[in-house]
Amino acid sequence: MTAQLTAELAAQLSQVSRAVALLHAGELVAFPTETVYGLGADANNPFAIAKIFAAKGRPVDHPLIVHLADASQIGRWAIDIPEAVGKLAAAFWPGPLTLILKRHPDVLDAVTGGQDTVGLRVPNHPLALQLLREFGGASGGGLAAPSANRFGRVSPTTAAHVREELGDAVAMILDGGPCAVGIESTILDLSGGEPRILRPGMIDADVIGAVLGRPPAFGGQHNAPRVSGSLEAHYAPRTPLQLAAAADLTATARKALAAGQRVVVLAAQPPAFSHENMAWRAASADPARFAHDIYAQLRELDALGCDLILIATPAADEAWRAVADRLRRASAGSK
Repeated sequence: MTAQLTAELAAQLSQVSRAVALLHAGELVAFPTETVYGLGADANNPFAIAKIFAAKGRPVDHPLIVHLADASQIGRWAIDIPEAVGKLAAAFWPGPLTLILKRHPDVLDAVTGGQDTVGLRVPNHPLALQLLREFGGASGGGLAAPSANRFGRVSPTTAAHVREELGDAVAMILDGGPCAVGIESTILDLSGGEPRILRPGMIDADVIGAVLGRPPAFGGQHNAPRVSGSLEAHYAPRTPLQLAAAADLTATARKALAAGQRVVVLAAQPPAFSHENMAWRAASADPARFAHDIYAQLRELDALGCDLILIATPAADEAWRAVADRLRRASAGSK
């Protein structure tokens, strides 16, 4: 290991120790995960949890996900744990999968939104895992950590995004570089009789089904738990966002331009014509790369000062399901 790498590692460890001290003191610390940056607070401290809701402007009945250092801590937070949990944790943790389980009686109502379930995950980021290990220790303490942005807005995938969104509302931001996945975790409900995906992510139904021995169902029933990111309007830029089928993209852009709007188009291929009031940004044709880029791209497009963001609707297949979900909610939230 070079002297430079040794110095960088020492600096990161020092930052983690400071972050742990702040968390134990009831402060908010933003930290990187493989999905998006989280706004972390001691999940056992109701005053710290209240700071999350205040900083984000988040509805108090909207549940939070508890982040753990490893799967051995599940029993501290959940009861009546199905056998499938062990299989899923072995296959996907650390990683972008959140499991909804029956809550332990000691879990705060503020964390669960008053429900009888709790969301748990182990993030796959070295800085996050170091933070969780040092914070939780032998007690199995966890960090409640929604995305580190204002409620309903575009999720942050860099430390700079967190600073732009929350500023002084956060006592400290651990900078772990850009997030590797770029959109939020898959949420799988195991609290009922049938495994059910309540929020799609980059761990898709096919690979989950291979572990479970049967494909999970999709979507919440009338009595399904409320979960993060399940509102119809979410992940939204301030600029109105519209989706259009690739075949209709040119006609939709022409219509907006004819109405006097300034338009930016996000698509794999540029529109079939040019216009002084239209810009184009390239979108990846690969779903994993598109997911990695989309929140940073939405922030960039939002900053252009256009009247409309126009995005080609993703393909209707499993590989694009998570991206399509985020874009649909972003479109609803920017109106």
